[in-house]
Amino acid sequence: MSKIELGKEAPDFTLNGTGGEWSLSAAVGSPVAIYFYPRDNTPGCTQEGESFAGHYAQFKKAKTLIVGISADSVESHEKFKKKMGFPFELLSDPDKRVCKLYDVIQEKSMYGKKYMGIERSTFLIDAKGVLRQEWRKVKVNGHAEAVLAAVKTL
Repeated sequence: MSKIELGKEAPDFTLNGTGGEWSLSAAVGSPVAIYFYPRDNTPGCTQEGESFAGHYAQFKKAKTLIVGISADSVESHEKFKKKMGFPFELLSDPDKRVCKLYDVIQEKSMYGKKYMGIERSTFLIDAKGVLRQEWRKVKVNGHAEAVLAAVKTL
C-alpha cells in the first residue's frame, strides 16, 4: 500500500459509482478534486455535497472533475445523488480500501464513544496525476471555495 504524499503521484484506484466504474488513471488530463465523506444523507455530508454542486460550474470551467467517496453502497449513492441533484459522481468504497490508501480512516468520537471512521478529507490531484493539495479534518463551511481557489493555482 503506497503512502499518499504531496508532490508525488496520487495512488490509482478503481471503484464503482453512480456513473459505473471510475478510475483515477482514466481521469489523467484533468485535475480531480476527490472528497471523502462519512455517510450519504447526513447533514454535514449533504451540505458538503451541496457546496461542491453549487460551485460545479466554476470547477467545470477550470476543467476540474469532482468525485465524492464514502463507504455507502452504489444504490445509496444513486438515491443520494438523485435526491440532491449532484452533477458529479459518487463512488462506493464498501471495504474502505481506497479510504485506507488515502489514509482517511481515523479514530473519531461521538457521544463519548471512540470508533474508526472516514475523516472528512479532500485531495486535489493535478492533470498529470500528482497530489497538489490535501485538506484533512475538513469543516464544511467555505471548504468548496478553498478547493476552487487551489484549483485556480494549478
